[in-house]
Amino acid sequence: MKVAILGSGSWGTTVASLLAWRNDALIWARDSTTAAEINNDHKNSKYLDGFELNPNLRATDDLAEASAHADVLVMGVPSHVFRDVLTEVKPMIRPWIPIVSLTKGLEAGTKLRMTEVVTELLPGHPVAALTGPNLAKEIMAGCAAASVIATEDPSVGAQLQRIFATPLFRVYRNHDIVGCELGGALKNVIALATGIAQGLSVGDNTRSMVITRGLAELSLLGVALGGEAQTFAGLAGMGDMIATCISPQSRNRYVGEQLGKGRSLEEILDEMSMVAEGVKACRSVEELANEHGVAMPVCHEVFRVIDGQIPASKAYAGLERVPGGHEADTEWIPPTAD
Repeated sequence: MKVAILGSGSWGTTVASLLAWRNDALIWARDSTTAAEINNDHKNSKYLDGFELNPNLRATDDLAEASAHADVLVMGVPSHVFRDVLTEVKPMIRPWIPIVSLTKGLEAGTKLRMTEVVTELLPGHPVAALTGPNLAKEIMAGCAAASVIATEDPSVGAQLQRIFATPLFRVYRNHDIVGCELGGALKNVIALATGIAQGLSVGDNTRSMVITRGLAELSLLGVALGGEAQTFAGLAGMGDMIATCISPQSRNRYVGEQLGKGRSLEEILDEMSMVAEGVKACRSVEELANEHGVAMPVCHEVFRVIDGQIPASKAYAGLERVPGGHEADTEWIPPTAD
């Protein structure tokens, strides 16, 4: 199977390296230096320094070459450029080939999931999302991991499952593409919250509370948007949440931790070479929660920090003013006093 992977960040490169074990895999890197390094040295030192890539993986900086190559197109670019890249490759790809998103985010402004962007731009193409608790460097180090291929088409899902799976990378199928994509996008906001907790040294009890209540929040919003409740207890929900909230490798957790230590958001993002999708998703999550009347106090406080309304040091003060109520409550009035 000829698979093209667009995007040479840490996760795109990791998935490409996995795909190269069983498939003819070609990765597109915007930077010609990165493409040359992958081809000549089997490395991507910018994003995966110290790791050896599959020697069968090939790279190109020519988007047309990568796109025309594909029997399956894998989108590994950040959410803010997802539409632009897909628009550029639209005339280059063959009809009906499956398009798989690796991107765990929502499109700013439209609040669309990535597979919705695909369907809007390329109707008729089968769409899927690969998502789960997948830290790139652990997988490159040979640690076992599992993920979910989410698509409404069971036959496409079964084929993609075989394409992506390796002995140490187990792939499950799920028909609930709405829930799986939302789990991957929304947990990044909760990871910011747990990072802030870490930076403020508020304690493990508090972090546990935020992770647990954060899972409840994303589950409530996910169901309101059409996802299935059980999805959020699986790999794409709770599994991804745990990995992203507790791992020092998590970009979103890192941003939150640095905010908790008093650094500015601009300073933190300027030093990062990779995208923290939770920062971009905060406003979309805030708007969706308000539109659907879903209680999301943790996400609301994170939004206020990212939006510059309050410093990170006051985020947990806001949560302290929220009454406990019943665990299943879906109605919530934000506190008015800072």
